[in-house]
Amino acid sequence: MNAISVLPPLPDYAVEVSGVTKTYRGNKRMPPKEALRGIDLKIPRGCIFGLLGPNGAGKSTLINILAGLVIKSSGEAKVWGYEVDGNSRMAKSAIGVVPQELNLDAFFTPRELLEVQAGLYGVPKKERRTDELLEAVDLTAKAHAYARTLSGGMRRRLMVAKAMVHNPPVLVLDEPTAGVDVELRRALWDYVRKLNAAGTTVLLTTHYLEEAQELCDQIAIINHGELVAHDTTRNLLGRIDSKRVTITVDRDLIEVPANMQPYGWQMETPRTLSLVYMPSKISIGQLLMVVQVNGLSIVDLSTRETDLEDIFLQLTQRKAA
Repeated sequence: MNAISVLPPLPDYAVEVSGVTKTYRGNKRMPPKEALRGIDLKIPRGCIFGLLGPNGAGKSTLINILAGLVIKSSGEAKVWGYEVDGNSRMAKSAIGVVPQELNLDAFFTPRELLEVQAGLYGVPKKERRTDELLEAVDLTAKAHAYARTLSGGMRRRLMVAKAMVHNPPVLVLDEPTAGVDVELRRALWDYVRKLNAAGTTVLLTTHYLEEAQELCDQIAIINHGELVAHDTTRNLLGRIDSKRVTITVDRDLIEVPANMQPYGWQMETPRTLSLVYMPSKISIGQLLMVVQVNGLSIVDLSTRETDLEDIFLQLTQRKAA
């Protein structure tokens, strides 16, 4: 009777970080730098997860710890259930990283680059997915062209394919759409969604807040090495109780009417007024009634909901203060 092999259960969390700190040792010219301060983070398997923060916040340090490129000072970090220190080989095999820098050998073709990368990860030739990956990132026509002849967008897509050669369950995209045009950004978003639909957990860092808002199931925000927020995207967007309303009235005004000033109405143009208000404290109907008391007719009205940028600025500015 043949023995039946039992696959290990899939982890609940693709990434688990507990109490992770990192302090870079200083020298005579520079003092020690505390890059991460007790980070606790769990990234559920199968999600698209956004990691946000200003420059120097600690995002890259955390990613490099997960990738095995930086040694943490303390704490515990796991990728796909494998300790990045205690079982580094398995942890590295479970993660693919697309760095922000386009570090490609200029004299290799895309096909050669993927084949070499697969060899470095020990992927047997019969199990390599070079053609599949080239097609997925729309580079089949450039398979035999030197990397130096590829456009910036093509190189970015090739970096994604390179990170996927060993079919890792966790993919890290560090600023994947930095410096690319809107059309390419949308194409990369579509590809990320396809990878995620196929089961890949995606960890995304980005400066484009609308990118995180559109793609991510959950978002964490790091500032000055500390985790200042971690929640579902929907819950984060619900944190700020504010809306902006802009109205256009039927005649020119010299100033904001006296009875509207206590509410915070601001004049944008002689006929345009705007206000940021808290829906939990006052209704828009009450605000518009104050406008009409002055004999003004509203010819146009628009409102803007809270977005991720508002939350990001509020949280990071609060921490800085």
